[in-house]
Formats: sequence, structure tokens, C-alpha cells
Amino acid sequence: MQTGGRPGAMADEASLPGRPGDCWIERTTLDDGLTVVRSHYQPARDLAEASVQDVAGPTLVITYGLSGESGFVAEDGSSLRFGAGRTTLAAFAHTRGERRFRAQTAVRQLRLVLNGRALERYLGEAAIAHLASRKGIRLLDEHPTTAGCRALLYPLLSPGAATPVDRHIAALTLAAEHLRPLMPASAPASSSLRLSTADIEKLARARDLMQNHMDRALTIPYLSAAVGLNECKFKQGFREIYGTPPHQFLLELRMQHARALLQSGCQVAQAAYAVGYRHPASFSAAFTRHFGHVPKSVGQS
Repeated sequence: MQTGGRPGAMADEASLPGRPGDCWIERTTLDDGLTVVRSHYQPARDLAEASVQDVAGPTLVITYGLSGESGFVAEDGSSLRFGAGRTTLAAFAHTRGERRFRAQTAVRQLRLVLNGRALERYLGEAAIAHLASRKGIRLLDEHPTTAGCRALLYPLLSPGAATPVDRHIAALTLAAEHLRPLMPASAPASSSLRLSTADIEKLARARDLMQNHMDRALTIPYLSAAVGLNECKFKQGFREIYGTPPHQFLLELRMQHARALLQSGCQVAQAAYAVGYRHPASFSAAFTRHFGHVPKSVGQS
């Protein structure tokens, strides 16, 4: 089954012939090396499905169990379990095995699959080489899915209700959350920061994302992952180049744009949504803290 190759590409969905019961899988390519996979399996009988990871280099898979339980058993006998309400981070390198499902059990999962260019951007060569040094499967982390992650799953579970940008933000924020422990340690904040020309260009792209998409739920993990910098270097570098932390820069952009909208006659709720606030009350509180007066007073004589 082919998938699209550009961010926001339409998902390819297919039923799974030869698997009696209600079984389907959907893949959406959000970026080069970043794919979202939604699946639902409820086989009429026990199912063992062959699985082969044959791409060059390692693949990282973040699995969110939504219902039921399934397993993966590799050729060497190592195995993984995926359960409802659990998040599993695993590395696969030149792996063959079977995905196993019990009869008459509904198993719903969402997986983020990262390989190739995505891992190069987010982890760097040293971390990739470490992951690739061991063939087979490696369990890196497994824990209950947090409330914050569950909220970010919504745009990925209901793609028709979210824009491509919102899906990309959600996926990269989730990926950054789980990949953070794998990223190489950065130099201490007190040491001098050395920024290459490429680093400066990446910081400029992050600034442009803030300016062009301030109506989205932008996060530091998303911004740093989107431009290919680890969070520590992103925050230090942004402050060095633009003289302010990235969250403060984004807040200033939002508040100034909101004030201009209010001055042009926009309602408070309209201005709130336009600068990324889901709840007008939260926007009003932030606006009042920033300017010292309530947004309703803007434009009043």
C-alpha cells in the first residue's frame, strides 16, 4: 500500500483481505520519515501477521494503545506487548517477526513511525548509530499514556477534524516528548554557544513558523523538532539571535497581533482564536497581564 510523500498528504486506508473479521489500517505521511498509522483489528480467529522492517537504518515506533492488547514476536524470540492506555517506544533494526492478535478482541492503536530523514533531523548521527548498533527489537520505554499525550492524539485520531498543520504539530510534539531522552546532551547553558550558519537558518525558520502560524497550538517541542534542533540548543540559540526566549517572542507576536485586530473592530473571541487561544477567557487574562488593561477596552474612547 502506497502512502503520500508530503506533509498533510491524504491518508491511505485499506481493509486487510485474508484476515477474517473487522481489520483495517490507515497510514498518513506527515513528513519525510514521519508516518502516522491508525489500525483496528478484530479478527474472527487468532491472527499472526508477518512484519518486516527492511528500511536502511533503525526505525523508532511510538505505539499508543487505545483498546485491547496485541504483541510482536521477533525471529530471535524477543517480544513486545502493546496494551490499552499504554505508550510504548521501541527501536527496530533489520527486524522480522509477527504481530499477534487474539480472536474476537478489538485492538485499536495509533503509531508514530520515524526513520530516515526524520531521525537525522531530530536525533543526529551519533544517536542513530547507537540505535543501529543492535539488530532486532529494543524496548526503550513503556508507561501509561499521559493526559497531555492523550489530548495531542485527537488531531491524529480524527484527521478529518484537524488541518494538516495541526496534525503535524501534534505528531512532532508527541515525537519530541518521547525522543528527548535519546537526544545527545547539550553543552551547559553557562558555556559559550556556537551556532553554525545552518543553526541560524533553522532558528529563522522557527521564527517564521511563529509569525505565520500563531493561530496554532505551537509548542517548544514542536518548533525545535520541526527545524531539527534539540530543545536546549533551540532555546539558547533563539535567545542569542533574537534577544528573547522563544515563548516570550511568540507571546509578544500574539499580543501585538491581537491588539491590532481589536483596534480594527474584531470581537475579543475572534481575536483570541486568531492568535491561538481556544478559550477567550484565557486570552483575556493573558492580554490583561501583558498590557495592563482588558481587551474590551481597546478602541474605546
